[in-house]
Order: sequence, then structure tokens, then C-alpha cells
Amino acid sequence: MQHSLPLDIWLARLETLHPSTIELGLDRVRRVKDTMGLAPEFPLIVVGGTNGKGSTCAYLEAILSAAGYKTGLYTSPHLLRYNERVRIAGAEAADAALVRAFERVDTARGDTSLTYFEFGTLGAMVQFIDAGVDVAILEVGLGGRLDAVNVFDADVAIVTSVDLDHLEYLGDTRELIGYEKAGIYRAGRPAICADPAPPDSLLDHARHIGADLRCGERDYFARREGSQWTYRGPQTHWTALPLPAMAGAVQVRNAAAALAALEAVHDRLPVSEAAIRRGLVEARVAGRFQRIARAPDVILDVAHNPEAARALAATLREQPVPGRTLAVVGMLADKDAAGVFAALHGEIDAWWTCTPDSPRARDAAALADALRAHAGNTTISVQPDVNTALAAAQSAAREGDRILVFGSFHTVAAVLDHAAIQQ
Repeated sequence: MQHSLPLDIWLARLETLHPSTIELGLDRVRRVKDTMGLAPEFPLIVVGGTNGKGSTCAYLEAILSAAGYKTGLYTSPHLLRYNERVRIAGAEAADAALVRAFERVDTARGDTSLTYFEFGTLGAMVQFIDAGVDVAILEVGLGGRLDAVNVFDADVAIVTSVDLDHLEYLGDTRELIGYEKAGIYRAGRPAICADPAPPDSLLDHARHIGADLRCGERDYFARREGSQWTYRGPQTHWTALPLPAMAGAVQVRNAAAALAALEAVHDRLPVSEAAIRRGLVEARVAGRFQRIARAPDVILDVAHNPEAARALAATLREQPVPGRTLAVVGMLADKDAAGVFAALHGEIDAWWTCTPDSPRARDAAALADALRAHAGNTTISVQPDVNTALAAAQSAAREGDRILVFGSFHTVAAVLDHAAIQQ
């Protein structure tokens, strides 16, 4: 009897099976999907966008779970364990289930080469079908049109926002990126766009294919009213909703996109107002303005592009502290550090740059050089790694200060991993 390889060996193997980490295109992954006969009969909700994907997926999962549905959720990247990427009925996939799914994909692919993400996407769908979920929520990995998730047809697709990121793959304008994001829309099916100023390319593509496009502030509306908010869509009107548990004004926009999607598929997935209220206050995603310590507060945020940094700056202003805001930042080399720092100008009182644990990381000294043009008279300290930088910031903190750690999933993961080890 042949014994299965452990999950960590499988994951290491997946990183070596394809010559490049990312290769956009659907031909190879569709071929393997068809060989496996992966044809889910449950509704699929696909979520793409530059920022806000993870939060929107979390609202969908929490609301649908509260409504009594058995949910499947596929997200990326993970922070600490690959298992985070696949959730069934709110629980992370077990190692054994992931391994069984990888084995089936491996057998079916023959001599077809798949990337790490493509392998994982097919493996997630195997698990959802085996588990008999009522609905699956799939987060796009990169772009949309040519992303592996797009090999499955969405019953409703959401584009949360369109901004500049992954320029080498998606193009260097919002128009080019908008076209790639809109690729997850389907003819005759609901297509949600939460971006307040969608590029013409997205609108034109949706119109060209005959998607049922529903745009925020045109076809559905969200209004914050103090400590509550109101949602109004084509058929529904919910008032005095609780604010999302996740901090930031942008979270109302993300939650509204989730409600617009659920409204659009209400015939197949009806949800009650009680389920909506419960889901809004229960949805959480690690690394989204996540407070992990107090006195001083330590807040983690994965913001790594200018749009996310603008949202982060707005949240910092919404939640002022009596003291200073100290920032620990580590970023990858392919990210727009100057754009991120410009968005946070005036919000940070002292900086510690660091080098995340990734071969794609920007060196802490180089990051400090990029920061100097935007830091004004604030001090900048260069540190070798994330947790050394955090310890230095904690030593410098005074009563009433807070510490923000941000810039990359790798940066946030390092802090969470260190905290888990200390417990």
C-alpha cells in the first residue's frame, strides 16, 4: 500500500512542478479540470479586485453560514498555514483532505504542467464537491480574465476595486487592469462592481458580453449613519445595519458589495436579515487593521499598494490616539513604495523599515531611501527583519502611542508567527 506524502512535502513539490511561479492563462488548467470532470452544481460566487477581496469573501462566508448554508471558501495568499486557503463550513481544511485532493489533481494532469496556484485552485474545488457544499466563494488570485479561478463560471461575480498593482502582469493603467478584472463577469449573470469610479473598460466589457452589471452608487447604495448603515438595492432595503466588525470606512463598501451579490442570487441562496446582521459582526480576516496587543496597541495591516494605503490612512484618521503612530514597514520589491508612502504622508510620526522574509523583498535600506522623500522630518530607523523592527518600535513607544505594522502579507505573517511561538 502506497502511503501519502505529508502536506509540507506536497507544497514544496508544487513549487517545482512549473517553470514559473505565475503563468496566466486558462488552457492548461481547463484541460485538467475537464479531465477530472469538475462541474460543480452548487452556486459559485467569484470575487476579484485590487483590494477588498478577502474582506468581501469573509462577509459572504459569514452571512451564508449564519443563514444555514454549508459554505466553501477559497482564498489566497495564506499568512501562516496553507490550510487557511480552503475552508469548509467555516473550518480550515485538514492536511489529509488537501493531500488527497492534490493526489487526484496530480493523477489527472498527466504531463500537463500546473503552477502552485492552479494546482491549489483545482484541489480546492475537489474538496468542495466532495464535501457537498451548498455554495462556494472563490477569491481571484491575480487579475481575473486569465486567473485559474476563472476556469469556473461564476453565478455572480464581484469586482471590489480597480487600482494599480501587479503592473507587470495586468498593465499599467486602470483601463487595462479594469478589463482584466472584468473577465470574471459572465453573460446574462449578475456582475457587481463596487469601485466608485469604474474604468470604462470594465463597463464596456460587461455591456459587450451582456452581463447583468450592478454598480455601487448607481444600482445599489450604502450610507453610513453614525454607528449604523443602510443598504438599498434593486429589490431590498435594509436599515440600521450594524457596522462591520472590521475597521475602516471601506468595509461598508465591501459589505455592501457582498449584499448586492446575495441580493442578485436571492432565488438560489435566500438569506434573512438576521443572518445579514450576524454575518456583518462576525466576519473577520487576519491582517486587516487587526489589533494584536494593547498598551501600546499593535495593529497589523497587509496594505501593500497605494489604494490600500489610502484606505489605511483614512482608518488611522477615523481612530485617533492621544499619542503618536509609529510604523514598522516591510515591502516587496515590485510594489509601489513611493505611492504607498505618499498615501500615508502626515499620518506616521516615526518609521522603522525592515526586510520581509521573501526572495522578492525590498531591502530595508532601499525602502528607507524610498521613504525619505515622503517622511518629512520624521525619524527613520533601518532594521534587519520584521520582529527586530517591531521590538525597537515597542521600546520607543510611550503611553498613548500605537504601532502599525504593514506593507506585505509576509510582514504581517512574521509578526503573527512570532506571536504564536511566544504563546
